[in-house]
Amino acid sequence: MFTAHPSISADVARLAPGFRALSISVTAAPLVNPGFGEEALISACKAVLDGEPAWAEAHLNAWSEAFRAFGAKPKRTPCSAEALRKRVLRDGSMTALDPVVDLYNAVSLRYAIPVGGENLDAYSGMPRLIISDGSEPFDTFKDGNPIIENPESGEVIWRDELGVTCRRWNWRQGIRTRLSASDKHMWFILESLPEMPLEALHEAGKMLTDGLNVMMPGVRFDVTLIDAG
Repeated sequence: MFTAHPSISADVARLAPGFRALSISVTAAPLVNPGFGEEALISACKAVLDGEPAWAEAHLNAWSEAFRAFGAKPKRTPCSAEALRKRVLRDGSMTALDPVVDLYNAVSLRYAIPVGGENLDAYSGMPRLIISDGSEPFDTFKDGNPIIENPESGEVIWRDELGVTCRRWNWRQGIRTRLSASDKHMWFILESLPEMPLEALHEAGKMLTDGLNVMMPGVRFDVTLIDAG
C-alpha cells in the first residue's frame, strides 16, 4: 500500500506544544455511493448550527493563537476549520463540491478540526511541516489565472520536494496536489491541539474512514497518530 510518512520539524513543534494529528493514507476503490459525501456534509452543517461540538470555540481559539505565533493574522487568514465553520454559520449550509471533498469537509465541521485532503500521486517525496524560508514555490490562482507565489519567511507550511502544498499551516491548499474522488491514492491529515480531546480526534478519523468505506466499498487505509514530539 502507498503510505505517506509525514514529518513535523522541531521549529514547528515549539510553536504549538501538544500538536498532534492523524495521518490517513488511502488506496481508493471504485466509487459506488457518491451521494454519501453530500449527506454527511448536510448533517455536519446542522451539527454546527446546533452548536456542536462543545469544545469547538476553545479549539479554534487555540488555532488562532498558533497562527499568531508565526506571525499570521487569524482574522484575515483563519485556520481551515474556522473558515468552514464561519461560512456555515453565515449561510446555513455549504454547497457540495466532490464526494470525497464533501466528506472531509463534513469531518472538519462536525469536529471543529482542520482536515486536509491530498492526491498522494501528485507528491514528490513525503509531506513535511516546516517553517518556510520564503523561497518555496506555491501554485495557486489569482484573478482566475494560475500563478506561482511564495510564502512569507517564518510561515508554517506543508511541503514536499517540489514546493508548498498548503500555506499557513492549513489555510490554503495548492493546486498541484488537490484531491478529488477520482484519485487512486489519497492522503488526509487531521490536525488538532490539546483543546480537542484526543478521543475526539480518533472519532474524527473513524468518521472519515467509515465514510470512505460507504462510498468506496473495499477501500484500504492506514491510520497513524503523529505528534510534535
